[in-house]
Amino acid sequence: MSRTPVMGRTLAVALTGMHGHLVEVEADIGQTLPGFVLLGLPDQSLQESRDRIKAASRNSGLPLTRRHLTVNLVPAALHKRGPGFDLAIVMASYAADGQVRHVDGAVFLAELGLDGRLRHAPGILPSVMAAVDAGYPEVVVAEESVDEASLVPGARVRGYRTLHDVIRAFGGVPEAPPLTAVMPPGPAAPVEDRPGTGADAADGAGTWAGAAADLADVSGQYEARFALEVAAAGAHHLFLEGSPGAGKTMLAERLPGILPPLDDRTALEATAVRSLGGGAREATGLVRNPPFQSPHHSASMASLVGGGSGVARPGAASLAHGGVLFLDEAPEFDRRVLDALRQPLESGTVTLHRSGGTVRYPARFQLVLAANPCPCGWGAGRGSRCRCTSLQRRRYSGRLSGPLLDRVDIQVTVPAVDASALTSGPAGEDSATVRGRVLAAVRRQHERLAPLGLTRNAHAPATLLRDGPLAVDPRARAAADAAVDRAELTARGHARVMRLAWTVADLRGADRPGAGDVDTALYLRRRTEGEEAA
Repeated sequence: MSRTPVMGRTLAVALTGMHGHLVEVEADIGQTLPGFVLLGLPDQSLQESRDRIKAASRNSGLPLTRRHLTVNLVPAALHKRGPGFDLAIVMASYAADGQVRHVDGAVFLAELGLDGRLRHAPGILPSVMAAVDAGYPEVVVAEESVDEASLVPGARVRGYRTLHDVIRAFGGVPEAPPLTAVMPPGPAAPVEDRPGTGADAADGAGTWAGAAADLADVSGQYEARFALEVAAAGAHHLFLEGSPGAGKTMLAERLPGILPPLDDRTALEATAVRSLGGGAREATGLVRNPPFQSPHHSASMASLVGGGSGVARPGAASLAHGGVLFLDEAPEFDRRVLDALRQPLESGTVTLHRSGGTVRYPARFQLVLAANPCPCGWGAGRGSRCRCTSLQRRRYSGRLSGPLLDRVDIQVTVPAVDASALTSGPAGEDSATVRGRVLAAVRRQHERLAPLGLTRNAHAPATLLRDGPLAVDPRARAAADAAVDRAELTARGHARVMRLAWTVADLRGADRPGAGDVDTALYLRRRTEGEEAA
């Protein structure tokens, strides 16, 4: 009797950056010589899945067919990478052989071990997001990936520990018990049909947020503390310059502690970025506290903005999405690396072009630059200890390009702390007090900007600041207009001063910026424009 042809079909997800493409996994069993052919532009790690799948299925009590097995990954023109297709391939193969049923609507996302264990696959969160968006909410993952997958709203997550458990759950009857001798101890019961909890799942920070340092630890530096508060309230970029030991790093490290928590969308994006690198394996909730990234000054362009062979991976700029990217000793970074930040500073995304395709990662961060005034570090104030020549100082400051500095809203000098402030001065406000004022200012911004599709002052387009509903009264902005006429402010700088003026007004509870708010904004931006005027 001839065998009735059966085609097994399951679903998986192929990731290009953070964007997921639904992939249909087709399996066909032919009557020719035994073999296992994998089609559809698989990479090397995916080609190796054939041997992993054979061993895993055998050790799970249900070996694959001995006939000719052909597996096709559709669309065929899309490159597929990584071991996350293992479970989808083996279940499609079982379906083609009539061993399991009801697999058509499920999305399978897991790697297989040789002993049949289901392993976590990097990129689970964006993969589940893509599946739900495509209309396939039922996803099957490894037990250790359940918490991460359940963060996606609308997802119906089924988690299993072994392939043997998955076979039984989909109507299969293994011929032998699984290979348990090498299994590590742990609960074998599956976690089935857990609904996606989405943004309401976590009331805390997730697993990447550490305990934030407190502003009360900073002695003196009242001007720099105010600049930090304005930066936090309006999502403005910040440049701190001062002698070694003045407190630049202390201030930067305390910025996340006064920032508002991430909104639902940003929290999901920030968690998804970490998932791509496997960083979310132990996550039990969304990243809610703003992340803090501080790469070393020897960092390459790929490590800072993203890159690498094949599909470009996210860099520190994307890992800082929704939080702070702190570049200490900024002039020591390669100038080309720093200038690569100009695009994400404007657009909030990183776009990376490679021969294998184009990927985009979110990168809406607050940039904090810290620098010494000169190579030796002692050129601030009277500079009596400085031994740098004027040429050395110019070369050192020239490592930070004008176009980059023009995108940094606030620039302040952090002077050396005197003994009275260090030992007997009044203690500064703690982070909780400052954060309360920041949150009040952020609420005012949301009420004003929500009808315009915006959230923070730093993201307001220049057109709305000139002629739209965010335009500042001409009498209030007279000082900024005069600075433009004197060529002390660029057109971009004028818009950034207006954004700063709105933030200063929000902090003091005013409905609109006044002349004093514009003067304060000009003062906070004085270094950038002073260098341009010089």
